[in-house]
Amino acid sequence: MQVAPEPDRSLVLQLGAALLAWYRRSSRDLPWRRTRDPYAIWVSETMLQQTRVETVLPYYARFLRELPDVASLAEALEEQVLALWSGLGYYRRARMLHAAAKTVAGALGGRLPEEPEQLRRLEGIGAYTAGALASIAFGRRAALVDGNVTRVLSRLFALELDAKSAAGLAAVWAVADRLVAVVDGPPGDWNQALMELGATVCVPGEPRCGECPLSTQCEGRALGIAATLPRTSPKRKPRSVRRVALVVASAERVVLARRRRHGLFAGLWEPPAADGDDPEPLAAQLGIDGRALRSGGHVVHVLSHRRLEIDVSIATIGRRRRWGLPGPDYDGVEAVRLDELLSRPHAALARKILAAAGVAPLAKEARPGLPSKPK
Repeated sequence: MQVAPEPDRSLVLQLGAALLAWYRRSSRDLPWRRTRDPYAIWVSETMLQQTRVETVLPYYARFLRELPDVASLAEALEEQVLALWSGLGYYRRARMLHAAAKTVAGALGGRLPEEPEQLRRLEGIGAYTAGALASIAFGRRAALVDGNVTRVLSRLFALELDAKSAAGLAAVWAVADRLVAVVDGPPGDWNQALMELGATVCVPGEPRCGECPLSTQCEGRALGIAATLPRTSPKRKPRSVRRVALVVASAERVVLARRRRHGLFAGLWEPPAADGDDPEPLAAQLGIDGRALRSGGHVVHVLSHRRLEIDVSIATIGRRRRWGLPGPDYDGVEAVRLDELLSRPHAALARKILAAAGVAPLAKEARPGLPSKPK
């Protein structure tokens, strides 16, 4: 088994000087890099988990505008938190952030812990987020490892273990720990520089070695294997799932159902949906004559392990005032005014379905940069 290298101090100091100098002149101007507010950094790092920077930017701005500190997040209703998160995905992150904020505001007197071990006791904070907060917000010599850091260190030290295996991940963390303990400079800047290098230069596929400040020290480049690193096992193909969705709407309202608090899209509002390829049983549960349905097109939505293939059907609200629950996945159903859609927590999939049915307000206007404080 490959053992993580132990770079000597002189090499680490060379790497640190070169990378930090590059970072200071070349890094992107991102809003969470302009603050040392632990709360703001916490929000950004939570949003950035498995999500691109470009996607996060408007959500981050809106979230801090509406919930600017730990106390306001702790006091917020879950529905407001989820509404601010709507479309960002991985909604469990929002719920855990909310729960941890309540702990910080209450038991911890409103102050985030400064040490990684203490941070990891909070809900939703794992090794990566603890290292990011401890180093960036509090200047602690704590390492972090994400996909970008894994790629940089795997290439820099020619680590050929499967980076997603326990042994491979342990090797990367061991290198990251040794580097941050020795590097001469702010540990938060060092960690951000590693991530920035992986995001902009040491990219997946063919790295841009001609732009890299560490190219002369890179073992992967010297061996001609940089582009093949990190090693990873092939991804499992998502399982295809057939579903039907029903958009029942008028010029002023659309019928939305709320998912139960457990399972996929928990607590979010969406056009009623069900597994299968026949929309009539779903319509019947709502109290709609299936003969009145018309086609609204087809939507594909890929999750980490599932590929949802959704046939959309359309019906008109008419004069109905009460609706039956559209199945066991839901605990509420309501005809929502179109101008209130933005205040309902929803997933990006709901936007796709409504857009396919021609219900435009949520599909076109649910942009996180717009002011839409939940009622």
